[in-house]
Amino acid sequence: MPEQTGVAATAPALQDSPYLFSNRDAYRRWREQKLRDYPSAADQLIVEVNDPRALRDSEARALLRLCRKTNMVIYASRMGDEPDKAIARRLGERFGLRRLDPNMLADDDGITSLSVVAGKSDRGYIPYSDRRLLWHTDGYYNPPQRRIRAMVLHCVRPAMQGGENSLLDHEIVYLLLRDENPEYIKALMRPDAMTIPANTESGRETRAAQSGPVFAVDALTGALHMRYTARTRSIEWRQDRATREAVAFLEVLLSGDSPYVFRHRLSAGQGLLCNNVLHNRSALEDGAGADQKRLIYRARYYDRIAGTEPGANSD
Repeated sequence: MPEQTGVAATAPALQDSPYLFSNRDAYRRWREQKLRDYPSAADQLIVEVNDPRALRDSEARALLRLCRKTNMVIYASRMGDEPDKAIARRLGERFGLRRLDPNMLADDDGITSLSVVAGKSDRGYIPYSDRRLLWHTDGYYNPPQRRIRAMVLHCVRPAMQGGENSLLDHEIVYLLLRDENPEYIKALMRPDAMTIPANTESGRETRAAQSGPVFAVDALTGALHMRYTARTRSIEWRQDRATREAVAFLEVLLSGDSPYVFRHRLSAGQGLLCNNVLHNRSALEDGAGADQKRLIYRARYYDRIAGTEPGANSD
């Protein structure tokens, strides 16, 4: 599968990326800009829009401005509980997101309907259960050619109780780890830093084991990608001191009360547009009625949000 296309002309070559250790001056400039006026609360991530299927130019600019800063934005639309998958698909298309990941549990159109489904949750697929989801980035088990760079979550109906998301910009995680000890970043960029075990069902392998780095720099755009899961069952971490210490630091960060973690429960008509930031979800409880059962549309893309790569022009 080809790498991401449609990148702005201002995107740097790989050798100019601020995430490479050879570019220390570029990193310092990026770090200063990243932290300047960074949001301090989830409500600062919310942008009011009318119809995500047909954004006004001013709405699109407001959404993109936040994505450039934090790699994520929460839109609050007037769609209410309208069950239209075009809301997620057309919003994504407006930002250059077209290559959907047709994972095995997605619907036929490539967009996944997330709700509590006993047949799927009983097989161990937690997104289809009412149990909490640990910190992760989507597609952490995918091979590099199927890297999930961006995602849209659109809420048709929230659960009766619970289902709150925590969100954390992966670029901030990189920054905090590098500030603590640059060796942590070097360790997590190794190609064998984290191995996800093969997935088997009824004795048949449905997904091969996948090794790869936690942090990777996109060869075309110079953008940063993070691959991570907080699950512990059978996860194989590279057995060296730097990797163990980096993982321990990250676990403390994710379990603490960092000011960079945003918590928000999507309401009907709201959604998340992001460059696959770290996220989790609290346990939830559905009601008895059909209008009290959680339904989220999830669209996962091989593309990154256009205009958010390093060096992209800002308005």
